[in-house]
Amino acid sequence: MKIHRLETHDRLLHLKKDQSINIFKGAEDCLKKNPLSLAIQEKCPYVYLFAHPRTCEDGVTKAMYWQPRISRPKPETNSYCFRAKSKTDQVTVCWLLPPREMWSEYICGRVTQDDMTVWSINQFRFHFNQLAQPDPEDLSEERGNQVLSQILMEHKQAKEFKPLPSEGFSL
Repeated sequence: MKIHRLETHDRLLHLKKDQSINIFKGAEDCLKKNPLSLAIQEKCPYVYLFAHPRTCEDGVTKAMYWQPRISRPKPETNSYCFRAKSKTDQVTVCWLLPPREMWSEYICGRVTQDDMTVWSINQFRFHFNQLAQPDPEDLSEERGNQVLSQILMEHKQAKEFKPLPSEGFSL
């Protein structure tokens, strides 16, 4: 089988661009549409967006799960983490960690080489504590817990408050 180098390279570029668009579209949706993310952004100057792909019940399809967080999550393989400035489009990559068995695919010289992924893998392997450290501008753990408690209390109150139906009621 003959491989056309330019055609293969074009397909690779398309794949990388498509994957990048999917990841950042998921991050944008979590940032702008997720109710918890929106609530966090009302009370906190930033929000972490933690993503992890999971295999669906069919055993083949993968779904990306996005979780907004107040504190920086613990780094783990097969996860992505971003830190966004509240109510803006400013998003910083904290890490891009593929499954451990895929790490060798991202090293220098490979077709799928990616500098940010290689940096993330090296940080995870050799400087885990630095990768796990919160941003200097993050809320303290105590303050973050207070904010989260306030958000949960407001959510609970909103669910409990249900207006009475107006049918059949007159003054």
